[in-house]
Amino acid sequence: MKLPRVKFGGIKPIFVLVMADNKKIFYLLLFILALVVSFAGIKTPFFTDDQGLYAAISKNMLYRQDLLQLFTYNRDWLDKPHFPFWAVMVSFKLFGISVWAYRLPALLFFLLSLLYTYLFTRRFYNKEIALTAVLILMTAQHVLLSNLDVRAEPYLMALIIGSIYHIARYNDKPVFKHLLPAAILTACAIMTKGIFVIVAIYGALLGQFIFQKKFAQIFYGRWLLLYLLTFVFTLPEFYALYIQFDLHPNKLVFNTHNVSGIRWFLWDSQFGRFINNGPIKQKNSGDPFFFAHTLLWAFLPWCLLFYYSLYKSLKNIWQKIKLPEYYTLSGGLLLLVLFSLSRFQLPFYTNILFPLFAIITAPYCLKQLSSAGNIFRRIALLIFAIALPVVIIVIHLFLKPVNSVLFIADCLIFGVLAAAIVIKIQAGNYRLFMLTCCAVLFANFYMNTVFFPTVASYNGQVSAGRYINQPRFKDALVYSLRPSNNVFQFYCSKPVDLILPEDLEKHTLPDNAIFFANQVSVDYLVDNHISFKVIKAFTDYPQENILPAFINSATRYKVLSKVYLISK
Repeated sequence: MKLPRVKFGGIKPIFVLVMADNKKIFYLLLFILALVVSFAGIKTPFFTDDQGLYAAISKNMLYRQDLLQLFTYNRDWLDKPHFPFWAVMVSFKLFGISVWAYRLPALLFFLLSLLYTYLFTRRFYNKEIALTAVLILMTAQHVLLSNLDVRAEPYLMALIIGSIYHIARYNDKPVFKHLLPAAILTACAIMTKGIFVIVAIYGALLGQFIFQKKFAQIFYGRWLLLYLLTFVFTLPEFYALYIQFDLHPNKLVFNTHNVSGIRWFLWDSQFGRFINNGPIKQKNSGDPFFFAHTLLWAFLPWCLLFYYSLYKSLKNIWQKIKLPEYYTLSGGLLLLVLFSLSRFQLPFYTNILFPLFAIITAPYCLKQLSSAGNIFRRIALLIFAIALPVVIIVIHLFLKPVNSVLFIADCLIFGVLAAAIVIKIQAGNYRLFMLTCCAVLFANFYMNTVFFPTVASYNGQVSAGRYINQPRFKDALVYSLRPSNNVFQFYCSKPVDLILPEDLEKHTLPDNAIFFANQVSVDYLVDNHISFKVIKAFTDYPQENILPAFINSATRYKVLSKVYLISK
């Protein structure tokens, strides 16, 4: 289908496509439902340790009234930059300390990533492709998961695509209204994950210049001004690290003294992780194909179509066919290659590139392809459109949650929507795209409202934290017997200190001391004849990976454990 061109004087021609009313309605419905799914789990208790850690650190910042220093268990913490903690602390200050207040800033940045994805795509493509890119981003599996299991990724998605958008606009016309937000967003991205994020941001600009044969422009004064402003806006991070670490070389960090926070920020947290020889290491890493197969589930259900779109885009470049823009391809691939070469690899790293991947994929969701291309697209999307609902129904049958009201509502909402799409949308490519969106939203509505709340209900750290907040423990001094009890640290309204089981008899502790311990810690105390009293035991699912034995209600008891509140 050819799109009419409209010219407005000397303005660059743009494509205008008016969607049929039915398509508009279904796009709007899918957009609204995707927002509902993303926000549906905002109050779900924590079920992974990282969320508890980041929330506890932000809570400590508020309690200490200290914006610059990060603490966990009343100990200096050096692992991540400050920006997400600042955002959460502001949310806690405004709305109180709660799970939903922790997730709220990340969800707002997620919405900002949708806005910038739309604005960028609309700038270089047409409105329909822009809306399609937004829906792809909203329905990518790991995006929906990271909106519940919040870490730094929702922030980075917005900051990276926002930076690239304003840089692209600044490249078209060097005006201050795009220079300033480009510098601020880039600086915030650096203060969220470190300097490696500029590989995607400035790599996008570099690729655009290379393919336009304007490489020398990257050294023009206007770009040097951008780099300078970005550095200026990053200074709060350097200052915070200097105040907490460089100013106090006597502090013990990573079991050593004379640790420079600034050096860590510029080197150890970036290049140290890249070659996996920094103070924080990952085991069994370094697979160059790790992210290639990770994307198969993380960017589900669009992963196979993304690979096809990537192949077609690179083929067009090889054949010297001009693309609408090169920012997304350059920035996305450069950072993906860097991640793949790194020896420190985690699945959620690729989330920050999903806005770029969505823009690359969007044109190939709806356009007419070759016969082989149309068949591949149909298969690539049908696999997930059929498999996802089937998997969820099977999970529900084994999970047997307390009630099935939300599951029934899920089936009704998305069943009716899918039927309406089949009846009302005649174009096969649109129908398949919308049905695929419908399937992934059906699956994740169930996950966010039934599955993960069920998992969280077996988190003994949540139960123990709530229990110790009773008035009768108001004078207790609380300790954790291991550093990974961060969900307990967050849910406990008192400061939590850390003491290892092997150190219990080395220190004289007050009589009102209460200790949180998992089964391993309690077994250690028993084996070493260290006396203690159990105040209360709580049922616990002791790991973050969801085992089939847990999903099956008949075998769940086999993988459950206990956690304890104990006293000496």
